Amino acid sequence: MGDVTLSVSELTFRIKSELESMFPVVRVKGEISNCKRHSSGHTYLTLKDDQAQIPAVIWKNTGTRISFDLRDGMEVIAEGRLEVYPPSGRYQLICSSVTEAGQGQLQQAFALLLQKLAKAGYFNAERKKKIPAIPETIGIITSPTGAVIEDMGRVIERRFPAVRILLFPVRVQGDDAAREVKRGIDYFNNPADPRHRADVLIVARGGGSMEDLQAFNEEMVAEAIYRSSVPVISAVGHETDITIADMVADLRAGTPSIAAELAVPDRVDLLKTIENQQMRQSTLMQAKLDGAEMEIDSLRQSYAFNRPLMQLQQWSEKTESFPELLALAVRRKWLQKATEFAAANQQLALLDYRKILQRGYALVKKENRFMTGSCELKLSDRADILFHDGSVAVTVTGQPTS
Repeated sequence: MGDVTLSVSELTFRIKSELESMFPVVRVKGEISNCKRHSSGHTYLTLKDDQAQIPAVIWKNTGTRISFDLRDGMEVIAEGRLEVYPPSGRYQLICSSVTEAGQGQLQQAFALLLQKLAKAGYFNAERKKKIPAIPETIGIITSPTGAVIEDMGRVIERRFPAVRILLFPVRVQGDDAAREVKRGIDYFNNPADPRHRADVLIVARGGGSMEDLQAFNEEMVAEAIYRSSVPVISAVGHETDITIADMVADLRAGTPSIAAELAVPDRVDLLKTIENQQMRQSTLMQAKLDGAEMEIDSLRQSYAFNRPLMQLQQWSEKTESFPELLALAVRRKWLQKATEFAAANQQLALLDYRKILQRGYALVKKENRFMTGSCELKLSDRADILFHDGSVAVTVTGQPTS
């Protein structure tokens, strides 16, 4: 290699390739100096300690995620990758994140807790509860003083003044802040007074550094939100601030004022919705009435509807002729029966035994039974002989002869 002559470009690109592959991700702690923000939005600075220094660049997109102002003399921890810049033959740190040096341990604790809770399913979307559309009572857990509670109160008063607000005052930073926030969430889940039961909770505070927001990155607060049976809206810090409480909550709001807007409906929109619903119901009802009237008119004009009337008219006409028809039918029936009776009477007359007796015949009756032969009579039997004009009692004195 010593015998090979390299151009400046070749050497530089070899160094670039080796250096960038060796340090794809590095974390550097140092003091800021020569910090300058370019008109393009990029920030150029130097990180140094008492023995060395390294140029660093924060691109515009990365800079928007930094929640504090960079200034000379500030000790920070920068994370990123090494890059060799061939035109000037120097290497520099391309920063992907910058935090204050004192926040390094907090950042590490945040990452560990984030990993633990994610594994336990605390951030799963399917477990998040729906925020009620029209709550009757809102429980707010925040500081009783300052702009946060005032801003939220104004928003709620403007949007939906009918809702009841219950404040559980807490400290939002400091050693006992996390414990007080947890106590507030637990209270609204099991209030001492049933009248203090809330439909939705808002956990809120204003912006600040990661250390200021630490109470909302504590496991006890995350646990309280996760176990809450009441839906929780988290509104901690500004839009760019993300806390563990935000991720566990059922809904995250960028600011406390936005949380207040999300918690209640807009009364103007609500009244318009009700008015639209009333108009819609009225239109639907009128359409149903019009349709019913058309159906009734159609039925009234239909053959099926008018047929009963036509039949009634026909039956009425028939009814008027019923007496005459009935009399004719009765007379016809009477004549028929009279003829039948006369014929029957004539047949009965022909069969009358008295007619036969008139021709010289007689009947012999013994013990109420007619005798049909001489063998049925014995000597001394008493019998009656029936003639056409009467009967004679006799006694048998002789033996029957054949």
